[in-house]
Amino acid sequence: MNREDLHAADMVETDTTEESCEMETADDVSGDIWREACDRLRRMVSGDAFQRWFGSAVWLGVENGTARLEVPGEIHQVWIETNYMPELTSCLGELDDGIREVVLSVAAKPGDARQAEEVASGAPRTPEPSDELLEKRRRSLGLNPSHTFRSFVVGANSQFAHAASEAVATRTTVGYNPLFIHGGPGLGKTHLMQAIGHEILRRRPAAKVVYLTCEKFTNEFIDAVRRGDIEKFRRRYRSADVMLIDDVQFLAGKERSQEEFFHTFNTLLDGRNQVVLTSDRPASEIKSLEPRLISRFECGLTVELQPPHMETRMAILRKKTIDWKVRVDESILVFLAEKIRSNVRRLEGALMRVATYASLAGESVTVDRIEHLLRDLLREEASRQVTIDSIQKTVAEHFDIRLADMTSRRRPASIAFPRQVAMYLSRNLTKGSLMEIGEAFGGRDHGTVIHACKKVAERLKREPALKDTLGVLETRLRR
Repeated sequence: MNREDLHAADMVETDTTEESCEMETADDVSGDIWREACDRLRRMVSGDAFQRWFGSAVWLGVENGTARLEVPGEIHQVWIETNYMPELTSCLGELDDGIREVVLSVAAKPGDARQAEEVASGAPRTPEPSDELLEKRRRSLGLNPSHTFRSFVVGANSQFAHAASEAVATRTTVGYNPLFIHGGPGLGKTHLMQAIGHEILRRRPAAKVVYLTCEKFTNEFIDAVRRGDIEKFRRRYRSADVMLIDDVQFLAGKERSQEEFFHTFNTLLDGRNQVVLTSDRPASEIKSLEPRLISRFECGLTVELQPPHMETRMAILRKKTIDWKVRVDESILVFLAEKIRSNVRRLEGALMRVATYASLAGESVTVDRIEHLLRDLLREEASRQVTIDSIQKTVAEHFDIRLADMTSRRRPASIAFPRQVAMYLSRNLTKGSLMEIGEAFGGRDHGTVIHACKKVAERLKREPALKDTLGVLETRLRR
């Protein structure tokens, strides 16, 4: 905050008229940012695309580095987040370097807008129903209205995580604190976390719920230190009844932020307040994370989200066609479910492309047309489908050993080293846990996998040729 801003803040306490003028000026500046952003977006996307997806967006302002926009419906929200979010965030960030993220929300019912006008004008009105008050609280927290337990499609890959999240939200247990949810990108971690927030607010409207990303926590901490306002920062987060922190792996390597988070975490747990964390990997595998944080993250319940099975992917696609009120041929849904297997977000994005194309083109969609329309997604998905089985087969062929040696108990160097290479590649190229990899290699324990990975990493430092070998193997696996 510069000297002029501090002076303006001091004037707020002494003159309410000047406060009003200052706020009007800030609103005008904020509105100018959005108008300039619209001009830039028109040059970045086609005129039709701008009008269709951004023309009806409403600028809500900027708060704590987060720009908020309101869009007419969920289909606008998903489409912009899937296809234009990097451009939108970059555009706004260039116009105001204080903007670090953009959050989209779906427009409320007409009645909400009318009541908001009554509040602004000071006109007398009857108290709002509790549902409307809750909706305003959810929006102020940045909770996506579509991320509820009801909208989450439960499969074998997510049944345990879903049940644990519901137990935390309904307070049917006190032992799941903290709840640590981990899994690859696009598998539903944020959905479950926000569903917990929605359900807690529904059951306990007076509860103080805090939801934010770990990156935002870190940035706000840095800003608070710079402004000398650290006590206000601590009061805000350490007084929460429920704290929901997304992408906690962002703490890696940030020593001061880890220190602050450690004390915040301890304060909340000592007060028996609920903490829910998400990460793209288990706590023990977050590099440069202090051991004391790892031990605390693991002292509650840890649950994992796996990529969905075929039946679950089909259920997700069918539910989305109903939610979005679009019609897509069953054969197209089967094609999408078969081709896009690792990421639910990518699966939904593919369906959105297909539905939008069918709507704009006004013609039936064929599989050939879909393959062309989604060629970038399908190419990326195909390149990522590396399995432990394919790694074992490729490594065995390269080192000229039997495939059965990958799971045998034989330990001569000519077999042990290729097996270690296969474990190393399985750890780095698949989402398999240490236990899963160990099981795939003849029922070995996770310690054996860790030892194998360390051995290969050590040899990579001494033997440049081994790096070339691993590069060749990875290229073969990704073909």
